[in-house]
Amino acid sequence: MVYKLIAAVGIVALAACSDDASPSFAGPAECSADSSSSVIPAETSSSFVIPASSGNLLSSSSESVIESSAASSSSMTIESSSSAETASSSSAETTSSSSEEPAAEYFWNDEFDSESIDLNKWTFEIGTGAGGWGNNEWEYYTDRKENAYVKDGVLHIRAQKEDYEGQKYTSARMLTKGKFSFKYGTVEARIALPTGKGIWPAFWMLGENFDTVGWPACGEIDIIEAVNTENKIYGTNHWANGAKYATYGNNTGNYRNQKFDLDITQFHTYKFTWDEKYIRMFVDDFMYHEILIEGNEGDTEEFHKPFFFLLNVAVAGNWPGFEVDDSQFPNEMLVDYIRVIK
Repeated sequence: MVYKLIAAVGIVALAACSDDASPSFAGPAECSADSSSSVIPAETSSSFVIPASSGNLLSSSSESVIESSAASSSSMTIESSSSAETASSSSAETTSSSSEEPAAEYFWNDEFDSESIDLNKWTFEIGTGAGGWGNNEWEYYTDRKENAYVKDGVLHIRAQKEDYEGQKYTSARMLTKGKFSFKYGTVEARIALPTGKGIWPAFWMLGENFDTVGWPACGEIDIIEAVNTENKIYGTNHWANGAKYATYGNNTGNYRNQKFDLDITQFHTYKFTWDEKYIRMFVDDFMYHEILIEGNEGDTEEFHKPFFFLLNVAVAGNWPGFEVDDSQFPNEMLVDYIRVIK
């Protein structure tokens, strides 16, 4: 995997160009504007330092924003690579225990109620990845119980300060690639996130065709990202945009002139809805991101194909920066459940 930096309109983003049949891009790619609702294209360029992007950024190919204030649609179609079913949008309230919901209701789910991580559902990626997983991250991802384990019905992904395989930090990166992917549907997850200088947790998705087309042509959907000590959630889409790269995102700090105050270290219910027209993201029923994909608006055909899940906690990198508060460790992302609803 060869990684190239690409820039436009004073903003720099990261693209990954595949040189082989089995690339290992680990993003999530650096995300989006603090308050904008616009497409960010990028022209290929040479080396740059990648800052966090912000401001009102419009596509060079279109002055229209791929966003709508329309209300959430009530029904959609859900598919996997092997089957398809009808799904309904849902706004389940936060519950204190994942065991309260019967698993039979879901197209796919993990309640993390077993004594260990279900390896029929999840795979671990190991190591540092090319270029620090494409973002100059500092952690070494392992499959050890020290970095990922289940306890009392909750998945713990733990970042630690320790010398390991030449790195100063360890963590875990779990994915459903090759075991579960889907197209269209509603995802609900109950998650508590870590905060701290240099920490970067994420719950996100990559296109199932990643190994054959590479990134960003596979598409990327960042359902939840947070950095450093910010108490806000970012939602972002990344895609190829034809011969260019584009990213578009929003956050709970200022979306449509509204701010949603939350303590991200506490459990919240995150919801992601996806159909032929829109991708929308919510926390406790507050919508913090929406993108119009109907008819491949903005060259968004990537988002009409199956995607798989990823969970990880990164340490340092292009977006959170390279100042790390070591007093925070160990620091954990907690996941009560993830549910894909029929």
